Amino acid sequence: MSKSSDNAIPFVLLLVSITPFTQNSLVFGSTLSDRIARRPDPLRKFKHYGRDYDISDKHYWASTAFTGSPGYAVAGVWLLSGLGFAVFVIVKNLNGSASPVVDRPNSSNLIMFFLIVLFTVFAISASSIIIAANQKSLQRAEKLEDTLFGAGDDTSQTIGKVRATLWRMQTSLLPYDSKTCALLDLIGHRLRKGSLSIHGFVGSTRKSCDRAIHTFYLVNLVVVSVNLVLLVAGLVLIALHYRPGIIVLIFSCWILTTFSWILTGLDFFFYTFVGDTCSTLTNYVEDPRNNSLTDMLPCPKSADSDRTLGQINRSVHDFIAEINSKIQEVLASIEGDEHQPIPEICDPFSAAPNFSYSPQICRNDSIQVRNLPNVLSRFICYEENTTENCQADGRFLPEAVYPVSLAYCQSIQDFIDIYPDMSGLMKCSAVKQAFADIVQRQCKPMRRTTKMLWLSMLAFSIVMVVVVLLWSDKTIRDRRRCSVRWSIFHRQVHGSS
Repeated sequence: MSKSSDNAIPFVLLLVSITPFTQNSLVFGSTLSDRIARRPDPLRKFKHYGRDYDISDKHYWASTAFTGSPGYAVAGVWLLSGLGFAVFVIVKNLNGSASPVVDRPNSSNLIMFFLIVLFTVFAISASSIIIAANQKSLQRAEKLEDTLFGAGDDTSQTIGKVRATLWRMQTSLLPYDSKTCALLDLIGHRLRKGSLSIHGFVGSTRKSCDRAIHTFYLVNLVVVSVNLVLLVAGLVLIALHYRPGIIVLIFSCWILTTFSWILTGLDFFFYTFVGDTCSTLTNYVEDPRNNSLTDMLPCPKSADSDRTLGQINRSVHDFIAEINSKIQEVLASIEGDEHQPIPEICDPFSAAPNFSYSPQICRNDSIQVRNLPNVLSRFICYEENTTENCQADGRFLPEAVYPVSLAYCQSIQDFIDIYPDMSGLMKCSAVKQAFADIVQRQCKPMRRTTKMLWLSMLAFSIVMVVVVLLWSDKTIRDRRRCSVRWSIFHRQVHGSS
């Protein structure tokens, strides 16, 4: 092999050494937070990032993107080498000098051709793996995106359902309890604000994510596909010994190899980001208290939400318990045994100190709150009846009590109906379920796919460097051989004349 190929060996070894370097960079640091915090931040003069996972922080993105710097650096070195090589060839051609060529045997030419074919096949194989991994990465990224933003859509719909119920409760209680109505109005206003915030965030962020994911996919696909076409064309041109076409091919592949090294860095950046995200989600599912996502998500703190739900549960429990107590007192005060006892009202909240929502604790014969007005209507003394007739029929409740009790019973039943949804909103259940689904079902295949994409792009870039160098070496040697043979032929012609 020629001198130019011998000089390329250290360069290729340098490329291969990038693989353990980038893999080891993932190991240093005892925790995820330490690894993220120690990354150089280009926006802060390459000082340590010094913070935790935060997708809303441009410094996080800058420091994470910088993890692909080995690929960017090799792309720069490769591009500068190409410029230097082009200048060298141009100057050499202008001077008209040709280095002495040793006429190598046919076996040497066959070995060179065999190496070109072998590494071209390697490059084509790596291209196929990249295209498959790129397609898988797109599908898994879209699935992850649908899971996350689907949770946001579900939360927004749940908020709308709760707001509608609160508005109905407010309308029912407005003539009787202005204080409770004001509280319901405040809660509804906050829910509306939260719904608009979630809807706006999901709408804008989803568009940005879609654009980024598909742009990343298309760039990988286009660069590798064009390279694949040029590789096949290269085999044909070399077999035909069409030197002008080979020179154009070398120039094109040199540029595309530069892009492939840039993509190697970007693919590694994407792989690192997926690792950060999955590790952060795993930590959040295990312990949401000490996690950077806690400050990013619009969820109330666990202690605050538990305390708020506990207060609401206690209020409803005390209200139903008081109604049951009053009914029993009234029934006990009625003379005679002709009235059947009324079963107690279903109280779906347990007693102190937990006041937890447990609808299964209600007895089978208990009265649902929604049915209480129908039960009370049997004891209403309407205005057209005399007091004596009402007492004789056991109707001891004044008519004015009925609309009030109806409004309160409907409101309490409405609250009980939406309690699971409200509890889910307070505890961010939809978001936590989405995170748990991603951690259990999506993170492992997503990591595996992005790692395969990065490694195959790295292998492809290294092989393309070798292929371009082999093409360049063969083209230079063929040109020298042709130049020397033409010079010998020219001297022989002039000598004979």
